[in-house]
Amino acid sequence: MKKAFILLFLFLQFNLVNGQITRIKMGRQSDTTKEVSFRLSERYQAYNWKSSVKHDNYDTTINSPKSVKYSKDGTKFYVQSLEGYTTSIYNASTKKRIGTIGHHFDASNDSLFKDGETTIYDYPYKQKRSQKNHFSGKPVESCFSHSGKYLWVTYYRRSFDPIAQSPSAVAIIDTEKDIIVRVMPTGPLPKMIACSPDNKRISVTHWGDNTVAIIDIDSDDPFDFKYVKHSVVDYKMSTNFSSSHVNRDASCGFCLRGTTYTPDGQFLMVGRMGGGGIAIFDANTYDYLGTVFGMMSNVRHLVVKGEYLYISCNRPGQVQRCKWQDLVKARLESDEKKVTFSEFENVYVGTGARTIVLTSDGKYLFACANSVSKIVAVRTSDMKVVAEIPADSYPVGMAISGDDSELIVTSQGKSNRGGNSVMVFSLSYK
Repeated sequence: MKKAFILLFLFLQFNLVNGQITRIKMGRQSDTTKEVSFRLSERYQAYNWKSSVKHDNYDTTINSPKSVKYSKDGTKFYVQSLEGYTTSIYNASTKKRIGTIGHHFDASNDSLFKDGETTIYDYPYKQKRSQKNHFSGKPVESCFSHSGKYLWVTYYRRSFDPIAQSPSAVAIIDTEKDIIVRVMPTGPLPKMIACSPDNKRISVTHWGDNTVAIIDIDSDDPFDFKYVKHSVVDYKMSTNFSSSHVNRDASCGFCLRGTTYTPDGQFLMVGRMGGGGIAIFDANTYDYLGTVFGMMSNVRHLVVKGEYLYISCNRPGQVQRCKWQDLVKARLESDEKKVTFSEFENVYVGTGARTIVLTSDGKYLFACANSVSKIVAVRTSDMKVVAEIPADSYPVGMAISGDDSELIVTSQGKSNRGGNSVMVFSLSYK
């Protein structure tokens, strides 16, 4: 009797869990009468090896894919799989996987670490380990520099650092050869990364301790790149945790996330996902100027397009926009480091608003709504939702092709469940 009860309980739990997981069918089409429509045209997934459906590709390199980027020339796209420790590379035309970069380092890779460097700005390691550069890296986000020649990939943490207390790293990939050409240490838990408009600086945003590290990249040789500034937002958070059971997705101070430069290259803006507001830095000196408040809470992603700054706010499920010059001006014209700005337009896209991207003309914005597993299209002229489509569970990362015809969405895994897929949507406009 007891055994039967246990089996029944497990059966119900299994169905409850799986009932919460969304898997959309290949070819799924949104409402074609809308001014924007989606069609699922290709998918790479790691949850159904038996799939015989055309364009539904079983791909074991996809393991909690966190983000995706198109190459600058649009011929390839790169997917960062957090739990797979991989960067998967696909031909954008044929949709075939053409390469996989494993983020694993041992003695054979020591030459990738300049002079054996293991840390920056005296960040200590919490682990007693002689070979600190022998590890696997968990890829999170990425950005391009040098007109697309180099792809920079941040590691959430080194594999031997379970709660991200120690220095992590960033890999530099040569996109012509699709190989890692250098690995640089970072502070704890880097997530977002951004390249300055003049291609002279890389900003590495540390989710883990309220800091941003600046790298001088004014050279074509990756081994000439060097750190030049360590900027702090209000205070540097300690990572001396007494317990090994720390959730670093929550224990992160201001949880610095979205990072973008203004188009004129004069300012760097960083979203404070865990403290509210947007931190502003002088991009000439990288001095911290202060924080602007007034937008909704849980600021996740920042994108500048033309005169507007677009902001995704995770928990409220909102996307907001304002004129970025007005936002910066509000801080510069105040004697206080903390100011409030209120000139925002808002649109609700669904709880868990994560990555946002815009069409090349800025007419439409697309948003991942992670908690409700859907993709939403917004007309920016009046900030109104004009279309949406369900997605595999937990959509999080996104990239749009240069001609605005395709949208790639990554669906992460959670506790061995979730989307674990990369979806390619064909886009149509009226």
